[in-house]
Amino acid sequence: MPSLKLRFNFSGFPHCCYCCSTPKIPSFTSIQSEANIKSTMDRLTSAARLMIVSDLDYTMVDHHDPENLSLLRFNALWEANYRENSLLVFSTGRSPTLYKELRKEKPMLTPDITIMSVGTEITYGNSTLPDDGWEAFLNDKWDRKIVTEETEKFPELTLQSETEQRPHKVSFNVQKDKAQDIMKTLSKRLEERGLNVKIIYSGGMDLDILPQGAGKGQALAYLLKKLKSEGKLPNNTLACGDSGNDAELFSIPDVYGVMVANAQEELLQWHAANAKDNPKVIHATERCAAGIIQAIRHFNLGPSTSPRDVTDMSDCKMENFVPAYEIVKFYLFFEKWRRGEIENSDLYLSNLKAVCRPSGTFVHPSGVEKSLEECVNTLKKCHGDKKGKQYRIWVDQVLPTQAKSDNVV
Repeated sequence: MPSLKLRFNFSGFPHCCYCCSTPKIPSFTSIQSEANIKSTMDRLTSAARLMIVSDLDYTMVDHHDPENLSLLRFNALWEANYRENSLLVFSTGRSPTLYKELRKEKPMLTPDITIMSVGTEITYGNSTLPDDGWEAFLNDKWDRKIVTEETEKFPELTLQSETEQRPHKVSFNVQKDKAQDIMKTLSKRLEERGLNVKIIYSGGMDLDILPQGAGKGQALAYLLKKLKSEGKLPNNTLACGDSGNDAELFSIPDVYGVMVANAQEELLQWHAANAKDNPKVIHATERCAAGIIQAIRHFNLGPSTSPRDVTDMSDCKMENFVPAYEIVKFYLFFEKWRRGEIENSDLYLSNLKAVCRPSGTFVHPSGVEKSLEECVNTLKKCHGDKKGKQYRIWVDQVLPTQAKSDNVV
């Protein structure tokens, strides 16, 4: 087995492990690897094994789950089994501002691609580099000034906050019983003024006006076409949603789809009218991220058992050693150890050492290096120090790199 070197830009080890850090969110510790984080479109040299395209609010993120357990289960599954050879895409109605706010509030992974503002903005990688080609495409028969002029004639429409008004999206709140009539009349008036727009009603109150070529579905179709042109069309794509503005995702050919158990009425009605006989689209029986995991299992898209669902923390198999899986498993053990959810036993520590070569190294952001065995030995001192407290750990962008023939970073 090659030597393993762990290099992180944020460490969750306590004082007893030679370094200490205070997480940004009191109840969570995030560990993000620096290893080989390349631009999204160049990171994969071949087709992605799986591309997941998921809405955020009440799909990937369950705002009724204060412990964020379903999201943490998905995080562990993705980083352990998919990150290295797959693509994660977040497709949200949120503007960049509200998207950033959500990332501060919830233990979210960093996606490879982000589709924001109801499919009107596509960005790539950690630096959220915008797709200029997509922006140029949306300019056809779109004039934001005319949209503003016409919508001002409808007193029933209330503009959403300034952060939600984007170059190719004008957003309002409207009462549910008024929505359909307004959409019909407004669409006709904008067409008469030479515009080609799309009006989307979702969430029981949100009304978005976009260029006709925009939307979550069109953004996904654009991405698939772009990946195909580069010879990297994903082997499988799974679209995940809960509301009306996600319906388009399930209309893209050859894409699997899951409506999570808590899907809203408007999406269920769309499914009944348009896709009830499509075996590639299911209505999960589990909420949010748990429903996404259920869909991976249902469609046989790959591993569907999250490391968080593995109860035997003493299990240690040296054959088929997978660095990403071992890193995820180690930090889950670390979380349970500090929460006092597993007994203070030398057996667990011995098993940890079994996957650590004597030359294995942990590199702290300060540059200080310690052997992995030394780090394991110091765990004795912090068992149960987070018992009864809100303390969770997730790892993000675990990308093992073969630095030398016998060295993995």
